[in-house]
Amino acid sequence: MSMNREELKRMIDRITEQEAAEVLDFIGYLNMKREREALMNLEQASMTSMDFWDNPVDDEVWNDV
Repeated sequence: MSMNREELKRMIDRITEQEAAEVLDFIGYLNMKREREALMNLEQASMTSMDFWDNPVDDEVWNDV
């Protein structure tokens, strides 16, 4: 189902305050979900790059720092 923002705004204007509060909660959930996924992707990327530095040569160099 394709919906543009203007249609969504018109629909919101027709709902009750209680329903609007539920819509707001759901939008917050969607934002939180997107941020959590981005954080998980970043965490996964950093973990794979850490593997590059986890070796005896670099360990020895950092021991002397």
